[in-house]
Amino acid sequence: MRPNTMTALEKSEPREGLWQVQAPVPEIGPDDVLIKVNKTGICGTDIHIWKWDEWAAHTVPVPLITGHEFAGEIVEIGRDVKGLDIGQRCSGEGHLIGTESRQSRAGKFHLDPGTRGIGVNVQGAFAQYLRLPAFNVVPLPDDIPDEIGAILDPLGNAVHTALSFDLLGEDVLITGAGPIGIMAAAVAKHAGARHVVITDINPDRLELAAHVVPAVRPVNVAQEELRDVIAELKMKQGFDVGLEMSGSQAALDQMVEALVMGGKIALLGIPPGKSPVDWSRIVFKAITIKGVYGREMFETWYKMIAMLQNGLDVSRVITHRFPVAEFEKGFRAMKSGRSGKVVLDWT
Repeated sequence: MRPNTMTALEKSEPREGLWQVQAPVPEIGPDDVLIKVNKTGICGTDIHIWKWDEWAAHTVPVPLITGHEFAGEIVEIGRDVKGLDIGQRCSGEGHLIGTESRQSRAGKFHLDPGTRGIGVNVQGAFAQYLRLPAFNVVPLPDDIPDEIGAILDPLGNAVHTALSFDLLGEDVLITGAGPIGIMAAAVAKHAGARHVVITDINPDRLELAAHVVPAVRPVNVAQEELRDVIAELKMKQGFDVGLEMSGSQAALDQMVEALVMGGKIALLGIPPGKSPVDWSRIVFKAITIKGVYGREMFETWYKMIAMLQNGLDVSRVITHRFPVAEFEKGFRAMKSGRSGKVVLDWT
Protein backbone atom coordinates (compact mmCIF):
# COMPACT_ATOMS: atom_id res chain seq x y z
CA MET A 1 0.00 0.00 0.00
CA ARG A 2 1.32 3.45 -0.94
CA PRO A 3 2.51 5.39 2.13
CA ASN A 4 1.68 9.06 2.60
CA THR A 5 5.00 10.18 4.03
CA MET A 6 8.65 9.24 3.67
CA THR A 7 12.03 9.88 5.25
CA ALA A 8 14.19 12.32 3.28
CA LEU A 9 17.31 14.45 3.59
CA GLU A 10 16.44 18.07 3.00
CA LYS A 11 18.21 21.38 2.70
CA SER A 12 15.66 22.97 5.01
CA GLU A 13 17.48 26.21 5.76
CA PRO A 14 20.00 28.40 3.88
CA ARG A 15 22.98 27.39 5.99
CA GLU A 16 25.44 24.52 6.39
CA GLY A 17 24.02 21.04 6.77
CA LEU A 18 21.17 18.77 5.72
CA TRP A 19 18.27 17.67 7.88
CA GLN A 20 16.40 14.39 8.07
CA VAL A 21 12.69 15.12 7.68
CA GLN A 22 9.36 13.47 7.02
CA ALA A 23 8.06 14.60 3.63
CA PRO A 24 5.05 13.73 1.48
CA VAL A 25 5.56 10.87 -0.98
CA PRO A 26 5.59 12.49 -4.45
CA GLU A 27 2.53 12.28 -6.66
CA ILE A 28 3.40 11.17 -10.18
CA GLY A 29 2.05 12.41 -13.50
CA PRO A 30 0.99 10.37 -16.52
CA ASP A 31 4.54 10.21 -17.92
CA ASP A 32 6.32 9.60 -14.59
CA VAL A 33 7.26 6.65 -12.44
CA LEU A 34 7.63 6.43 -8.67
CA ILE A 35 10.87 4.77 -7.58
CA LYS A 36 11.49 3.22 -4.18
CA VAL A 37 15.08 4.21 -3.49
CA ASN A 38 17.41 1.50 -2.17
CA LYS A 39 20.88 3.09 -2.40
CA THR A 40 22.19 6.60 -3.00
CA GLY A 41 25.66 7.96 -3.62
CA ILE A 42 26.98 11.19 -2.14
CA CYS A 43 28.34 13.49 -4.84
CA GLY A 44 30.70 16.45 -4.75
CA THR A 45 27.68 18.56 -5.70
CA ASP A 46 25.97 17.37 -2.52
CA ILE A 47 29.00 18.58 -0.54
CA HIS A 48 28.64 22.04 -2.10
CA ILE A 49 24.97 22.03 -1.08
CA TRP A 50 25.83 20.81 2.44
CA LYS A 51 28.42 23.58 2.87
CA TRP A 52 26.03 26.13 1.34
CA ASP A 53 28.77 27.80 -0.67
CA GLU A 54 28.23 30.66 -3.10
CA TRP A 55 27.25 28.35 -5.98
CA ALA A 56 24.69 26.51 -3.84
CA ALA A 57 23.20 29.71 -2.45
CA HIS A 58 22.63 31.02 -5.98
CA THR A 59 21.36 27.73 -7.42
CA VAL A 60 19.42 25.62 -4.91
CA PRO A 61 15.91 26.58 -3.77
CA VAL A 62 15.14 26.07 -0.09
CA PRO A 63 13.61 23.82 1.11
CA LEU A 64 14.71 21.03 -1.25
CA ILE A 65 15.28 17.29 -0.97
CA THR A 66 18.78 16.87 -2.38
CA GLY A 67 20.67 13.94 -3.93
CA HIS A 68 20.82 12.66 -7.50
CA GLU A 69 22.81 9.40 -7.51
CA PHE A 70 20.51 6.46 -6.84
CA ALA A 71 19.31 2.94 -7.54
CA GLY A 72 15.96 1.45 -6.63
CA GLU A 73 12.86 -0.18 -8.04
CA ILE A 74 9.72 1.06 -9.74
CA VAL A 75 6.64 0.89 -7.51
CA GLU A 76 4.16 3.02 -9.48
CA ILE A 77 3.78 3.84 -13.17
CA GLY A 78 1.96 6.76 -14.83
CA ARG A 79 -0.93 5.87 -17.13
CA ASP A 80 0.92 6.84 -20.33
CA VAL A 81 4.19 5.02 -19.52
CA LYS A 82 5.11 2.05 -21.68
CA GLY A 83 8.04 -0.36 -21.59
CA LEU A 84 8.58 -0.26 -17.82
CA ASP A 85 7.19 -2.59 -15.16
CA ILE A 86 6.33 -2.51 -11.46
CA GLY A 87 9.19 -4.08 -9.53
CA GLN A 88 11.78 -3.28 -12.21
CA ARG A 89 15.19 -2.31 -10.84
CA CYS A 90 16.57 0.93 -12.17
CA SER A 91 18.82 3.92 -11.91
CA GLY A 92 18.18 7.11 -13.81
CA GLU A 93 19.50 10.19 -15.56
CA GLY A 94 19.27 13.11 -13.15
CA HIS A 95 19.21 15.81 -15.82
CA LEU A 96 15.65 16.77 -16.67
CA ILE A 97 15.47 18.20 -20.17
CA GLY A 98 12.99 20.14 -22.24
CA THR A 99 11.86 19.31 -25.76
CA GLU A 100 11.77 22.71 -27.43
CA SER A 101 15.44 23.60 -27.88
CA ARG A 102 17.36 23.02 -31.08
CA GLN A 103 19.65 20.63 -29.22
CA SER A 104 16.83 18.47 -27.87
CA ARG A 105 15.01 18.40 -31.19
CA ALA A 106 18.27 17.20 -32.77
CA GLY A 107 18.51 14.38 -30.21
CA LYS A 108 21.41 16.01 -28.35
CA PHE A 109 19.53 15.89 -25.07
CA HIS A 110 22.59 16.42 -22.85
CA LEU A 111 23.11 19.83 -24.46
CA ASP A 112 19.62 21.18 -23.75
CA PRO A 113 20.13 24.66 -22.26
CA GLY A 114 16.98 24.35 -20.16
CA THR A 115 18.26 21.32 -18.23
CA ARG A 116 17.30 21.07 -14.55
CA GLY A 117 18.84 18.70 -12.05
CA ILE A 118 17.09 16.46 -9.55
CA GLY A 119 18.37 17.24 -6.09
CA VAL A 120 19.65 20.61 -7.33
CA ASN A 121 16.68 22.39 -8.88
CA VAL A 122 13.85 19.91 -8.24
CA GLN A 123 13.12 17.37 -5.50
CA GLY A 124 15.84 14.74 -5.39
CA ALA A 125 16.82 11.19 -4.53
CA PHE A 126 17.89 11.45 -0.87
CA ALA A 127 14.49 10.06 0.02
CA GLN A 128 12.64 6.77 0.28
CA TYR A 129 10.72 7.61 -2.91
CA LEU A 130 11.59 9.59 -6.03
CA ARG A 131 9.38 10.81 -8.85
CA LEU A 132 11.18 10.62 -12.19
CA PRO A 133 10.04 11.04 -15.81
CA ALA A 134 9.91 7.61 -17.44
CA PHE A 135 12.14 9.05 -20.19
CA ASN A 136 14.95 9.34 -17.62
CA VAL A 137 14.70 5.82 -16.22
CA VAL A 138 17.63 3.48 -16.92
CA PRO A 139 16.76 -0.18 -16.19
CA LEU A 140 19.42 -2.12 -14.30
CA PRO A 141 20.44 -5.57 -15.51
CA ASP A 142 20.38 -8.29 -12.85
CA ASP A 143 24.19 -8.54 -12.84
CA ILE A 144 24.66 -4.89 -11.76
CA PRO A 145 23.99 -4.55 -8.01
CA ASP A 146 22.21 -1.59 -6.47
CA GLU A 147 25.33 0.00 -5.02
CA ILE A 148 26.93 0.11 -8.47
CA GLY A 149 23.63 1.36 -9.87
CA ALA A 150 23.80 4.15 -7.31
CA ILE A 151 27.13 5.41 -8.71
CA LEU A 152 26.32 5.15 -12.41
CA ASP A 153 25.80 8.93 -12.51
CA PRO A 154 29.45 9.75 -11.62
CA LEU A 155 30.71 6.73 -13.54
CA GLY A 156 28.85 8.24 -16.50
CA ASN A 157 30.82 11.46 -16.07
CA ALA A 158 34.02 9.41 -16.17
CA VAL A 159 32.87 7.44 -19.23
CA HIS A 160 31.71 10.55 -21.10
CA THR A 161 35.04 12.26 -20.43
CA ALA A 162 37.27 9.26 -21.13
CA LEU A 163 35.50 8.28 -24.35
CA SER A 164 35.58 11.81 -25.75
CA PHE A 165 38.62 10.74 -27.77
CA ASP A 166 39.97 7.48 -29.15
CA LEU A 167 42.00 5.75 -26.41
CA LEU A 168 43.08 2.53 -28.10
CA GLY A 169 46.87 2.30 -27.84
CA GLU A 170 47.14 5.86 -26.53
CA ASP A 171 48.99 7.22 -23.50
CA VAL A 172 46.58 8.98 -21.16
CA LEU A 173 47.17 11.55 -18.42
CA ILE A 174 44.45 12.09 -15.81
CA THR A 175 44.76 15.04 -13.44
CA GLY A 176 42.74 14.65 -10.24
CA ALA A 177 42.46 11.32 -8.38
CA GLY A 178 39.00 11.84 -6.96
CA PRO A 179 36.47 9.04 -7.48
CA ILE A 180 35.56 10.21 -11.00
CA GLY A 181 39.21 10.52 -12.03
CA ILE A 182 39.91 7.04 -10.67
CA MET A 183 36.92 5.59 -12.52
CA ALA A 184 38.10 7.36 -15.69
CA ALA A 185 41.44 5.58 -15.27
CA ALA A 186 39.63 2.25 -15.08
CA VAL A 187 37.62 3.12 -18.20
CA ALA A 188 40.75 4.20 -20.09
CA LYS A 189 42.50 0.89 -19.37
CA HIS A 190 39.35 -1.04 -20.26
CA ALA A 191 39.12 0.89 -23.54
CA GLY A 192 42.65 -0.13 -24.54
CA ALA A 193 44.91 2.73 -23.46
CA ARG A 194 48.58 1.77 -23.23
CA HIS A 195 49.84 3.84 -20.29
CA VAL A 196 47.48 5.59 -17.86
CA VAL A 197 48.99 8.06 -15.40
CA ILE A 198 46.91 9.78 -12.72
CA THR A 199 48.16 12.78 -10.74
CA ASP A 200 47.18 14.42 -7.47
CA ILE A 201 48.76 15.87 -4.34
CA ASN A 202 46.60 13.79 -1.97
CA PRO A 203 48.48 10.56 -1.11
CA ASP A 204 45.32 8.83 0.15
CA ARG A 205 43.56 9.29 -3.17
CA LEU A 206 46.60 8.18 -5.13
CA GLU A 207 46.76 5.05 -2.97
CA LEU A 208 43.07 4.44 -3.68
CA ALA A 209 43.69 4.89 -7.42
CA ALA A 210 46.35 2.18 -7.36
CA HIS A 211 44.01 -0.06 -5.37
CA VAL A 212 41.08 0.37 -7.78
CA VAL A 213 43.16 0.27 -10.99
CA PRO A 214 46.42 -1.63 -10.33
CA ALA A 215 47.64 -0.94 -13.88
CA VAL A 216 47.55 2.84 -13.38
CA ARG A 217 50.70 4.82 -12.56
CA PRO A 218 49.90 7.22 -9.67
CA VAL A 219 52.00 10.38 -9.47
CA ASN A 220 52.18 12.79 -6.56
CA VAL A 221 53.15 15.95 -8.43
CA ALA A 222 54.37 17.52 -5.20
CA GLN A 223 57.10 14.86 -5.14
CA GLU A 224 57.62 13.71 -8.74
CA GLU A 225 58.06 15.42 -12.09
CA LEU A 226 55.88 14.33 -14.97
CA ARG A 227 58.83 14.52 -17.36
CA ASP A 228 60.57 11.84 -15.28
CA VAL A 229 57.47 9.62 -15.48
CA ILE A 230 57.34 10.16 -19.27
CA ALA A 231 60.96 8.97 -19.48
CA GLU A 232 60.29 6.04 -17.14
CA LEU A 233 57.43 4.83 -19.34
CA LYS A 234 59.53 5.35 -22.50
CA MET A 235 57.08 7.71 -24.15
CA LYS A 236 58.99 9.58 -26.83
CA GLN A 237 57.08 12.87 -26.73
CA GLY A 238 54.46 12.77 -23.98
CA PHE A 239 50.80 11.94 -23.52
CA ASP A 240 48.32 11.69 -26.36
CA VAL A 241 45.14 12.36 -24.39
CA GLY A 242 44.53 14.35 -21.20
CA LEU A 243 41.48 14.04 -18.93
CA GLU A 244 41.33 17.03 -16.56
CA MET A 245 39.27 16.13 -13.48
CA SER A 246 40.72 18.36 -10.77
CA GLY A 247 39.59 21.90 -11.60
CA SER A 248 43.14 23.02 -10.82
CA GLN A 249 44.75 25.58 -13.12
CA ALA A 250 48.20 24.26 -12.17
CA ALA A 251 47.12 20.75 -13.19
CA LEU A 252 45.84 22.01 -16.55
CA ASP A 253 49.09 23.87 -17.14
CA GLN A 254 51.07 20.69 -16.37
CA MET A 255 48.83 18.72 -18.71
CA VAL A 256 49.37 21.13 -21.61
CA GLU A 257 53.14 20.85 -21.18
CA ALA A 258 53.01 17.04 -20.91
CA LEU A 259 50.94 16.49 -24.07
CA VAL A 260 52.30 15.72 -27.51
CA MET A 261 51.87 18.13 -30.40
CA GLY A 262 48.28 17.72 -31.54
CA GLY A 263 47.22 16.25 -28.20
CA LYS A 264 43.65 16.25 -26.97
CA ILE A 265 42.15 17.34 -23.63
CA ALA A 266 38.70 16.62 -22.20
CA LEU A 267 37.83 18.99 -19.34
CA LEU A 268 35.45 17.85 -16.61
CA GLY A 269 36.98 19.60 -13.58
CA ILE A 270 35.49 23.00 -12.72
CA PRO A 271 37.95 25.72 -11.64
CA PRO A 272 36.90 27.96 -8.73
CA GLY A 273 36.18 31.17 -10.63
CA LYS A 274 38.16 32.56 -13.54
CA SER A 275 41.60 31.16 -14.32
CA PRO A 276 44.46 32.54 -16.42
CA VAL A 277 45.13 30.25 -19.41
CA ASP A 278 48.22 30.38 -21.62
CA TRP A 279 46.25 30.12 -24.85
CA SER A 280 49.30 30.74 -27.02
CA ARG A 281 50.86 27.53 -25.68
CA ILE A 282 47.67 25.62 -26.50
CA VAL A 283 47.54 27.13 -30.00
CA PHE A 284 51.18 26.46 -30.83
CA LYS A 285 50.86 22.85 -29.64
CA ALA A 286 47.68 22.46 -31.77
CA ILE A 287 45.79 21.03 -28.79
CA THR A 288 42.11 20.15 -29.06
CA ILE A 289 40.03 20.95 -25.96
CA LYS A 290 36.54 19.63 -25.24
CA GLY A 291 34.39 20.68 -22.29
CA VAL A 292 32.36 17.84 -20.77
CA TYR A 293 29.12 18.24 -18.84
CA GLY A 294 27.22 15.30 -17.40
CA ARG A 295 26.52 12.27 -19.56
CA GLU A 296 25.47 11.85 -23.17
CA MET A 297 21.81 10.86 -23.05
CA PHE A 298 21.68 7.98 -23.40
CA GLU A 299 24.72 6.69 -25.24
CA THR A 300 26.94 7.03 -22.15
CA TRP A 301 24.53 4.86 -20.16
CA TYR A 302 24.56 2.13 -22.80
CA LYS A 303 28.36 2.21 -23.01
CA MET A 304 29.01 2.03 -19.27
CA ILE A 305 26.48 -0.74 -18.63
CA ALA A 306 28.02 -2.73 -21.50
CA MET A 307 31.51 -2.21 -20.06
CA LEU A 308 30.38 -3.23 -16.57
CA GLN A 309 28.91 -6.40 -18.04
CA ASN A 310 32.16 -7.01 -19.93
CA GLY A 311 34.68 -6.80 -17.09
CA LEU A 312 34.96 -3.14 -16.05
CA ASP A 313 35.24 -3.20 -12.25
CA VAL A 314 34.84 0.02 -10.27
CA SER A 315 33.46 -1.58 -7.11
CA ARG A 316 36.55 -0.81 -5.04
CA VAL A 317 36.03 2.94 -5.56
CA ILE A 318 33.23 2.62 -2.98
CA THR A 319 35.06 2.97 0.33
CA HIS A 320 32.27 3.81 2.80
CA ARG A 321 28.74 2.50 3.31
CA PHE A 322 26.29 3.85 5.90
CA PRO A 323 22.61 3.42 6.72
CA VAL A 324 20.75 6.64 5.99
CA ALA A 325 20.28 7.23 9.72
CA GLU A 326 24.07 7.81 9.83
CA PHE A 327 24.16 10.14 6.83
CA GLU A 328 26.23 12.70 8.73
CA LYS A 329 29.08 10.15 8.97
CA GLY A 330 28.86 9.75 5.22
CA PHE A 331 29.18 13.47 4.62
CA ARG A 332 32.09 13.68 7.05
CA ALA A 333 33.85 10.92 5.12
CA MET A 334 33.31 12.73 1.82
CA LYS A 335 34.46 16.07 3.22
CA SER A 336 37.62 14.50 4.65
CA GLY A 337 39.18 14.17 1.20
CA ARG A 338 40.28 10.65 2.13
CA SER A 339 37.31 8.66 0.85
CA GLY A 340 36.22 7.23 -2.45
CA LYS A 341 32.52 7.01 -3.17
CA VAL A 342 30.18 6.97 -0.16
CA VAL A 343 26.90 5.05 -0.46
CA LEU A 344 23.85 5.46 1.79
CA ASP A 345 21.52 2.50 2.33
CA TRP A 346 17.79 3.37 2.39
CA THR A 347 16.56 -0.18 2.94
